[in-house]
Amino acid sequence: MNPPPFTNAAAVVVAAGRGERAGGAVPKQFARYRGKPLLRHSVEALARLGVGPIVVAIPAEHAELAHDCLQGCEVSLVVGGATRQASVRAGLERLVAAPPAAVLIHDAARPGVGAGVVERLLAALDDTPGAVPALPVVDSLFREGEGAVAREWLHRIQTPQAFRFDAILAAHRAWPGGPDAGDDAEIARAAGLSVALVEGDEGLRKVTFRGDLAADAPALARTGFGYDVHRLVAGEPLWLCGIKIAHSHGLAGHSDADVALHAVTDAVLGAAVAGDIGEHFPPDEPKWRGAASDRFLAHALTLAAARGYAVAHVDLTVICEAPRIAPHKAAMRARLADILGLAADAVSVKATTTERLGFTGRSEGIAAQAIATLYPIQHGSY
Repeated sequence: MNPPPFTNAAAVVVAAGRGERAGGAVPKQFARYRGKPLLRHSVEALARLGVGPIVVAIPAEHAELAHDCLQGCEVSLVVGGATRQASVRAGLERLVAAPPAAVLIHDAARPGVGAGVVERLLAALDDTPGAVPALPVVDSLFREGEGAVAREWLHRIQTPQAFRFDAILAAHRAWPGGPDAGDDAEIARAAGLSVALVEGDEGLRKVTFRGDLAADAPALARTGFGYDVHRLVAGEPLWLCGIKIAHSHGLAGHSDADVALHAVTDAVLGAAVAGDIGEHFPPDEPKWRGAASDRFLAHALTLAAARGYAVAHVDLTVICEAPRIAPHKAAMRARLADILGLAADAVSVKATTTERLGFTGRSEGIAAQAIATLYPIQHGSY
């Protein structure tokens, strides 16, 4: 593949929106699309073309999810703003310390970035401060009360859009605010910059609606298994399924040692093929000391959602001689269902003993095993 005409080209990828029209448990840029998070397609494509550095504008409330979606990618993350132009501005300002000659500004919802359109955009900057990809309108258009609209005067504008860096940064800094700009070309023109149209690419189709993701959704439900053990220690608090249970002994661990939630967390991670609880919450990290284990399960649910899955059902078994679990099962089940966001009839909590055999039989510890069934979010059923 030939290198782009501009070897000193950076990129700002805008991924700070809510993606509300696509629905789903997470913003669409983090949803699964063709085997990976939607956002990752654009980042990897730009990197393959030699574009860099790449700055990604993300929503503050999904910083951890964005980091997980882009694990292994050489990117710089910046918190986006309340509007698209605010997010782009934040990305441009991140590049000021080592300003590139050119910058590509791209929407994460357009995963099909190809070499041809990038080369055309960057080549156009030899003669103009800005360039955008455009395609002709092929459908007939009609304005209510006025009749047909001439298609030859209209274009479908895409991203990435290319600009000389200093010029577009100055244009963003001079933007007066008011109505949101439709794109960066509008901001450039408002600053008096000329913007060229280059041939676009049908492969840059924007992923907008739920059906755009559903066409590529995984077809089958998944099942994961989790197992955990913790030692019983006199005087420690005993937490099971997020419920504190009165007992002479509690479970020892770096966190709150909720063996039941740990087993469910690993079951969800396993079904989502997202590693295990030790990878995400290492026991040697001080910040997890005494942490409530519902945080671990919530994180697992977020990772599953980023891969296009939600939990449909959980079956948990707690294994111990004491305390007796039966008096607490209803509360444990209700709390677990609440953490999972499920109805109680989708959560099973059981208990058994080992007939006084092994470490649980000697009351040295408590074990738990769980099975979680996940279904593809975009299909809505399994």
